[in-house]
Amino acid sequence: MANIGYIQMVRHCNQNCGFCSNPETPFFYDLDQVRTIVADFVARDYFGVILTGGEPTLSPVLAETVAHARANGLHVRMITNGQKLADWDYCHALWKAGLQHVHVSIHSYKHKLEDFLTGTPGSLAWAEKALENLGRTDITVNINTVINRYNCDHLHETIDWFIERFPFIRHFVWNNLDPSIGRATSNNYFTARLGQIEVSLGKAMRRLHETGRSFRVERVPLCYMTEFAHCSTETRKIVKSEERIVHFLDNKGTVRQTEWGHLYAPVCDGCGLRAICGGLFDRGDAYDPKELSPVFADARPIVQRIVTDLQSDPAWRLAKFKNLATLPAAHQGRSEAGAHRAGKVQAPTGDKLVEPAIDPKRRSDPTARDWTPGVDWHPADDEDDVDPGLAVPPAPVSQVAVATHQLAIAGATLETLGRPQ
Repeated sequence: MANIGYIQMVRHCNQNCGFCSNPETPFFYDLDQVRTIVADFVARDYFGVILTGGEPTLSPVLAETVAHARANGLHVRMITNGQKLADWDYCHALWKAGLQHVHVSIHSYKHKLEDFLTGTPGSLAWAEKALENLGRTDITVNINTVINRYNCDHLHETIDWFIERFPFIRHFVWNNLDPSIGRATSNNYFTARLGQIEVSLGKAMRRLHETGRSFRVERVPLCYMTEFAHCSTETRKIVKSEERIVHFLDNKGTVRQTEWGHLYAPVCDGCGLRAICGGLFDRGDAYDPKELSPVFADARPIVQRIVTDLQSDPAWRLAKFKNLATLPAAHQGRSEAGAHRAGKVQAPTGDKLVEPAIDPKRRSDPTARDWTPGVDWHPADDEDDVDPGLAVPPAPVSQVAVATHQLAIAGATLETLGRPQ
């Protein structure tokens, strides 16, 4: 299968998201090290590379890295908050260096709330300017959004805002919050329940589908997105037997991942989608396995839909498909909360393809947050309709009632059991 590798160019950032899963370290890759990593991706017949961070635009060798990776036949992408791309000259330089695709991280269309989430005043205005600049190039653009307690009620409204303001954006990615690392471990009030996510995410997905746009959802089990199960990142990786290599700038080192250790509850054993579901991302035990429920549906049409979608993927020319017409073997994962099981990796944790350099000027504080809103404001006071029940931090979530309900999918009614109301 065609795979895409990741390089963390730096591990510091010019924003301070309260849920950041990549706490700052003083490490970075120089150009010689990047060349070694790129050569490894090429030798493995990878389709492309994603440059990430921290904030990759803070790397002093970013443009040179883009040019080198592109010259070696890789499709070059970048994940960024967009702040530096608001400068047209800088944006233009990366475009000319060969940058082909950009994922811009924006979490809400509400300015004050986005400032709170990113810990940076004016962050949405910078991102808007970056999107305007990118719209002047032929660089394709995705929007990345971390689903959290403060934006999960208006994901669909944010999509409407993007469609109106930036109609050229055709693809969106939602990443459910990773509560197991970085600032999210101490700022656990950012974590939303799956039941809080479901309604707005469903509206957002349908809106994109209706307007001919595409999307992916990561770390959301299929019982909460059955109608669009073929858009689950984990499901697509299972069906396509994909792997990924990430060169981290922390003690994880170089990791080759082919599966994961997500949680499956006992009720998952009776689910028709078990073999293609990534399960519950429960590292850190922040999510409740009681929210999982079986879906009584045939997984084979979903597999076929993914295979059909692949024909529009730019990686199609390099794909090496095997047995895509058959149902994958179910991932074993974990059967109970707390029984952590790491994903399969090629090398033990901490092994590194290259040893990163150290910038002694960079601090290394996983809880660092340079800015927070004034004491007279919190997310419940945003300029638009933010759930007035939110607080910073919110009260603990109480136990939820469990009931049986009906789930309408593609004209059929499928009974799901154990879904909290």
